Amino acid sequence: MLVLSRRRDERILIGDDVEIVIVEVRGEKVRIGIKAPSDIAVHRGELRDRGQVQIEPKATRSSKPAMPAAESRQAS
Repeated sequence: MLVLSRRRDERILIGDDVEIVIVEVRGEKVRIGIKAPSDIAVHRGELRDRGQVQIEPKATRSSKPAMPAAESRQAS
C-alpha cells in the first residue's frame, strides 16, 4: 500500500485515467473527489464489505462509456 500525505487541492494520479483530488480537510474527515472514466466503478469500501455493492466482472461491463448525468444535462 502506498501512503501519501496531501493538502487541500493536491492531486493523486492513478494511471492515465483516474485522478483523486483532496477537496477539504476538516478535523479528522477528508473529502475527496474522484475523476474516472464511466466504465470504472467507484464505490465506498464499506458498502462492498456489507454486500450492498457487487463488483461486475469486466466482461459484462458496457464497452461504450455512458455520459455522466452532469454532462448530459449541460449538453441539452
